[in-house]
Amino acid sequence: MTQPVPILRPAPVLPAWVAASVDFAHAYNGSGAQIRLAITLAGLNVEHATGGPFGAAVFADGGRLVAVGVNRVEPLRSSLAHAEIVALVGAQRHVGRARLNAGGGHYTLATSAQPCCQCYGAIVWAGLSTLLIAARAEDTEALAGFDEGPLPADWAGELMRRGVRVVRDLERGAACAVLTRYQAGGGVPY
Repeated sequence: MTQPVPILRPAPVLPAWVAASVDFAHAYNGSGAQIRLAITLAGLNVEHATGGPFGAAVFADGGRLVAVGVNRVEPLRSSLAHAEIVALVGAQRHVGRARLNAGGGHYTLATSAQPCCQCYGAIVWAGLSTLLIAARAEDTEALAGFDEGPLPADWAGELMRRGVRVVRDLERGAACAVLTRYQAGGGVPY
């Protein structure tokens, strides 16, 4: 006889500390301020032991913060709960459409590390104008032991051909420090 699957209550996607740590009224002007928020989120996620060492944020025109995300794979028991996915879902729900720029405007995703193959696919369809990246995939793999999966050889060029400007290596050292701190603390790659 098959055991019934238990019905679980939905878990909150973002950890409780996010509400006290993120100022949604602040204008994050410029790529430096935006990428620093993503790295700060990653660091706080490690500090609070609420997920992996990754943070992301979606911004609209004028540096207006739309949504944030942190890695929640282990706490939510979902391989989909990457920081970029959590931030994109939050932004899409906030603006009320799956393709962010369908109603006009420009949207930026700032992420503490280069998106993996799953997040890359989501970025293609999300309606972004700009992707800001701190650490590279090779940093994530070498410093924290994560497998980032296969990407097209010219993944950045593919995004640019689809109208997404890609800016890499912003505050890379700070993002690598978060990855190192996670691994030193016994982090579990998944």
